[in-house]
Amino acid sequence: MSTHTETTTHTETAFEAFDQEWQEWHDAHERHRAHPHGFLAVSHLHWLSSDATRLEGAPGTWSAEDDVVRVVLEPGESLQQDGVELNAGEPLEFGPIEERGGINLVSGDTVIEVAKRGGEYIVRPRNPSNALLQEYQGTPAYTPNAAFAVAGTFVPFEAPRPTTVGAAVEGIQHVYKAPGEIRFKLAGEELALTAFNGHAPGSLSVLFTDQTSGKTTYPANRSLSVVPAADGSVQLDFNRAVNLPCAYTDLATCPLPPAENRLPVAIEAGEKIPYERQDQK
Repeated sequence: MSTHTETTTHTETAFEAFDQEWQEWHDAHERHRAHPHGFLAVSHLHWLSSDATRLEGAPGTWSAEDDVVRVVLEPGESLQQDGVELNAGEPLEFGPIEERGGINLVSGDTVIEVAKRGGEYIVRPRNPSNALLQEYQGTPAYTPNAAFAVAGTFVPFEAPRPTTVGAAVEGIQHVYKAPGEIRFKLAGEELALTAFNGHAPGSLSVLFTDQTSGKTTYPANRSLSVVPAADGSVQLDFNRAVNLPCAYTDLATCPLPPAENRLPVAIEAGEKIPYERQDQK
């Protein structure tokens, strides 16, 4: 076998491995998204106030005041927390809950999410029979392209930088402490993305838009998770850019990217506009 043929075969094998790894990752991400109590199961979004109110999709009468959520259950109504039945007839109290945090209660087949967003308390019932989940047919995505998997460098700020961003829901804002930015080169341009701390320890999350946003990808945002090495080097694989919940439902409070994360290049990689939003292009 000639050296040229060996090189070609090696390259083809590398591309096949890249595609296979992406497909396995994408399949796992789709399974996670279609979880019976994932965000596709959210049936309602309720904002609590000091006025006690009954909420559609959840048992009890709910209110929130002084950083405490209160629930009163009527006879025959049920709520569980961590497998423990909560007492009906007595006011139940939860909180305080940290910003972007939450707890899960259970009522029958429904998970009742109690969370804090933009300084306000919300209740979101997650019902496995919700039509959005039942009718979910997967998310379209670009064919994986190794050209959109690029090396970058995480450059920490001298101190975490408070960064205020808007939200998918009007009237609230999210404040993150950005630990630094990721610098990289793509399509011949020197670019940078402000990074926030990710869910997993040691990970970073970047929210961004690009020149495909509103055309083939969701207009408001996409997200990419990365893990810097000890020396600050990172792999930015935009093939793994994913939609946030707001791309599928109006019952989400997702953050928008900071202004500096609006990239001037077209990132034709990762997830596209969901089928559920195709008519809104």
